[in-house]
Amino acid sequence: MTTSEMIASPQSNQVQQTLWLKNADAVFTGNHEDATNGIVVQGDKIVELVASNNKPTVLVDQEIDLSGRVLIPGLINSHHHFYQTLTRCLPAALNKPLFPWLTSLYKVWQNLTPEMIAISSKLAALELMLSGATTVSDHHYVFTPSISNAIDIQIEALTSLGCRMHLTRGSMSLGESQGGLPPDSVVENEDVILKESERLITSYHERKDGAMIQLALAPCSPFSVSKNLMIESAQMAEQYDVLLHTHLAETEDENDFCLEKYGVRPLDYLEQCGWLNSRTWLAHGIHFTDEEIKKLGNAKIGIAHCPTSNMLLASGMCKTLDLQQAGCRIGLAVDGSASNDCSNMITEVRQSLLQQRLVYGAEKITAETVLGFATSGNASVFHRSDIGELSVGKQADLAIFNLNELRFSGAGDPLAALVICGGHRVEKLMVAGQWVINNFEHSAIDAEELKSLHGQLAKQLRNH
Repeated sequence: MTTSEMIASPQSNQVQQTLWLKNADAVFTGNHEDATNGIVVQGDKIVELVASNNKPTVLVDQEIDLSGRVLIPGLINSHHHFYQTLTRCLPAALNKPLFPWLTSLYKVWQNLTPEMIAISSKLAALELMLSGATTVSDHHYVFTPSISNAIDIQIEALTSLGCRMHLTRGSMSLGESQGGLPPDSVVENEDVILKESERLITSYHERKDGAMIQLALAPCSPFSVSKNLMIESAQMAEQYDVLLHTHLAETEDENDFCLEKYGVRPLDYLEQCGWLNSRTWLAHGIHFTDEEIKKLGNAKIGIAHCPTSNMLLASGMCKTLDLQQAGCRIGLAVDGSASNDCSNMITEVRQSLLQQRLVYGAEKITAETVLGFATSGNASVFHRSDIGELSVGKQADLAIFNLNELRFSGAGDPLAALVICGGHRVEKLMVAGQWVINNFEHSAIDAEELKSLHGQLAKQLRNH
């Protein structure tokens, strides 16, 4: 019997087996608790941390030796655009800053099909999982008559992967004809947006401990939706107790747009719309003044820090520690695969370390700092207390990386090596007590078959 067969599903009536994951070269709990000699998992929960030289106090059914490996909480991604995997390194968008990059790509994205949404979502989520992510997030905001049910398609596609999902009902209502950035072909009627948002929340959003599906409302950005939609989205989020998400302060162009159109900077505009509260998390969060950082901190705003995307588009750099010290909740994200061109969470952790050291220095930005952004930091961004740490009572979401690679040879600190030497692919991944990845492969997905179909659809989209 395999380990995955021995662990009972949380929803099943089987006896829950107890596993001791022990002897890892390093264990990162995310909370400074001692789990040097491993953790004990029963069903979908962590039931014990085993300190150095200790053994479990509970009866164990199975012991799993993790020698030569690093054990960490499952990584969490807080901002992505799954459909963009179909337009990686698109020639028309290469070497351009954000606004010209967007206008080049909107002409392509308007031709997305339901199959493209399903396959791109599955491929992006699989990429994230293979890099150690147990919780994935997507900000989908491109809707046309042919993909009006894109979020339903995503949920169906991702269910087979066994990951937790935080999906957002994005939107664009301000087309070129009304002074917005996107073409009119990809904007929607605001009544439709709000009605669909309400339907998705009431149909799918889970509020229980260990929730596998959660929804948030996510108007795309200040330059693609009306002020009215921003206000009504905030009111609906409060009514249904869900989170709010949008892009903000990614580029100076955005500041100029808001000043010209609304007469205020983006953060002041956000405040006018009723978004300046702890329900909100923002993607990027780069171009804030010191005074704005204080305001964000006082409101307990969440920030999805996206280092690779920000470097690739030359947008700037998020002031993570300043924002965190002010009171913000800081997470880490890969952003879209047409601005990052990669959906790898553990390599994003390394990028964050390298980029942020340019601002804060080596002593303040450690492997533990950036792993914290990607685990407990993102859990706090999502207002979740059940994931993001290896701790008693938390969900059994964990990633195991094998250090038996050339890139790690000779490393003296295994945890630092995982980040600094460039961890890339997870050997084992557990979500809610279930092994979904074993021996570097997903248990339910043929990656080669998925990649082949995805490549065909990408070519079809480029040549439309």
